[in-house]
Amino acid sequence: MAQAQENSALHEMVAAVSRGAPEWRTCPHPAYAALREQDPVCRLTPPHGVETYLITRYDDARDALSDPRFSKDMRGALDTYHAVYGSFFDALDDNVLFSDPPRHTRLRRTLRGAFSPRRVEGMRGRITEITEALLAACREHNHVDLMSSFAFPLPIAVLCELMGIREADRPEILEQFGVVTRSRFDPSKKAELHAAEAWLQNRLGRLVQETRDHPSDSFLSDLVRAEDGLDDGELVASLWVLFFAGHKTTAYQIGNSVLHLLNRPEQLELLRRAPHLIPGAVEEIVRFEGSVETSTFRYAAEEAEIRGTVIPKGALVQIAISAANRDPQRFDSPDELDVTREGIQSTHLGFGHGTHYCLGAPLARLELEIALGRLLRDFPRLALADPEESAGAWLKGPVAAFRGLERLPVVMEPGRGGAEEVPVTAASRV
Repeated sequence: MAQAQENSALHEMVAAVSRGAPEWRTCPHPAYAALREQDPVCRLTPPHGVETYLITRYDDARDALSDPRFSKDMRGALDTYHAVYGSFFDALDDNVLFSDPPRHTRLRRTLRGAFSPRRVEGMRGRITEITEALLAACREHNHVDLMSSFAFPLPIAVLCELMGIREADRPEILEQFGVVTRSRFDPSKKAELHAAEAWLQNRLGRLVQETRDHPSDSFLSDLVRAEDGLDDGELVASLWVLFFAGHKTTAYQIGNSVLHLLNRPEQLELLRRAPHLIPGAVEEIVRFEGSVETSTFRYAAEEAEIRGTVIPKGALVQIAISAANRDPQRFDSPDELDVTREGIQSTHLGFGHGTHYCLGAPLARLELEIALGRLLRDFPRLALADPEESAGAWLKGPVAAFRGLERLPVVMEPGRGGAEEVPVTAASRV
């Protein structure tokens, strides 16, 4: 009887995971812990209706991220792609994220040059300037939604400058990215999705041509001038994926970091007293509550078996990064946030693993270090405006791709009156 009840409870939980139930999206870690223990390669039937296998244990996840049997080239599974994404493929999504070697190797080699350590470190001063300007505006308002006032504007500004997108052009581009974000997994909004994607394809194409005609010292100019360069379609698709993935992951990671530190005053105080710990703390927070909850989809190019579970050819495969990063078989006390934890950068899977390891990881790390460093230094009394609201503000939705907050109301300087709350901006809705 007890075993039957346990199996029934697990089946109910798996069903909740499949449909993206709100209670699971708010706090997925107990569900992931149960799946790691009882069903580490779990068969799901998500809302998109395509059979999917979710991998939750660290060792399996790390192996799967670099397993050539699990293909990222969705051109080999277009029917599955359309069922999941509801979008056309041979344009914006024909990029480094959805490709396998040798094409992936060529695309990545060209893009990697633009994210060289020298170029990224050379942006430190400008990122610091953007950070300080945004925080100065937050100070002026005092009561702010940190997501819309700081966490989103920072990576958006950095990426726009990297790509050479003029400030006047940014609002409309951001609005169209927002339409894509809100529509991509909603079949009733297919027309809006396709219109936004077509607009972005056209606008990014014009940006590529403008850069060819008027080169500068921008990231995009470097790509255009690369010896083994990309054609215009590949450049447009690369800009799409770098912007779409790059700004959201960093923004949500800033919010996750601030929320968890404010909820753990002893950890926060450690960083304030010893700022040199911040780079390591960034890695630990990415492990503990990363902004990428599950990997992007792969599909089984051939039948594969993991822990006795057969994944049939053609099935979708997802790796639960959040589950793997809290696997007690890999990390001691994984459900505890410890900013002094050592050796974490080379082990956590928050930036992926293998050939698809995050290209923008060095830039994301730099932005996170500067953002947290300046925030903790300049606002020693920073506090949650409404802890209960913040605890329930996690992203909802049918697909557990990003893990982050929709809003994070804070008081920059508690006790100071006379300032109004800053309104939510378009950036927070992207």
